[in-house]
Amino acid sequence: DSMSLLDCFCTSRTQVESLRPEKQSETSIHQHLVDAPTFSQLPPSTRAKDVICSTNVSHYELQVEIGRGFDNLTTVHLARHTPTGTLVTIKITNLENCTDERLKALQKAVILSHFFQHPNITTYWTVFTVGSWLWVISPFMAYGSASQILKTYFPEGMSETLIRNILFGAVRGLSYLHQNGCIHRSIKASHILISGDGLVTLSGLSHLHSLVKHGQRHRAVYDFPQFSTSVQPWLSPELLRQDLHGYNVKSDIYSVGITACELASGQVPFQDMHRTQMLLQKLKGPPYSPLDVSIFPQSESRMKNSRSGVDSGIGESVLVSSGTRTGNSDRLQTPSSKTFSPAFFSLVQLCLQQDPEK
Repeated sequence: DSMSLLDCFCTSRTQVESLRPEKQSETSIHQHLVDAPTFSQLPPSTRAKDVICSTNVSHYELQVEIGRGFDNLTTVHLARHTPTGTLVTIKITNLENCTDERLKALQKAVILSHFFQHPNITTYWTVFTVGSWLWVISPFMAYGSASQILKTYFPEGMSETLIRNILFGAVRGLSYLHQNGCIHRSIKASHILISGDGLVTLSGLSHLHSLVKHGQRHRAVYDFPQFSTSVQPWLSPELLRQDLHGYNVKSDIYSVGITACELASGQVPFQDMHRTQMLLQKLKGPPYSPLDVSIFPQSESRMKNSRSGVDSGIGESVLVSSGTRTGNSDRLQTPSSKTFSPAFFSLVQLCLQQDPEK
């Protein structure tokens, strides 16, 4: 059954080195992530002693909850592996709360994490059950997700240089999945993780779907991820349509474009729209701009300056005319108070074509 399939296994995997960063300013974190010359493509450490394979729950000391996932069914903890002192990330899921569909998704993520070997794909060191609880031990990604970096340091959006470095690592991992006939189906900032060394890895494998069935690679898939309502703003028009044409790996390219908009603005496009309205907006074309105010929610955070008081663009910045003004200030507010290159706009528009063949 699902429980036995999810039961204990230990992967002989290599560690991604990561250090917990000290509290830093927006400027310093930006410079650290941007200036790292090997950002997003560092090879993992090969020191076998750093791979945590222990399935003994007493060997792990939970420190603090650092996040939630899997529609809040999974809690993510920073923990210490006490025999070695290594900091690790532990995802804990109560399997009794999971439907059969979710159990299959967890099972798939565990199996695929063991199968995939790529520096830009998240690593599961050890997976085991404690009663009805599933524990997944992974390397500690000190900077957390790109979404957490946005909220903490860049609530008004990141600079193009930082976006480029983050997307480069994510797309390398995505390309590897596509070469293996898999559609990720959940590309978004919260599924892009960054280690203390600046290594970018792609997570969220529970949403993944394989085009390879019975040894044959199919041209399209028609399966809709029913339990993933929270991911719909990032999903492609062809996936949301659920028509006879289906979708393929190019569906993820659309999601890369939405993620680029998310990183550029600090806001999730379409997040406050009804699904029908969102689909119409995605289908009406032409491809929209990453700073198209009409697709971003008019949330309170957009009407505030960056928490650190430093321009989150960091570097050359020219005001874009589509910005909104507050009654108290003449300063143009984000997401449009910084400029992106024509190449960036071109990338986003290419990703967000309604016709996947384009």
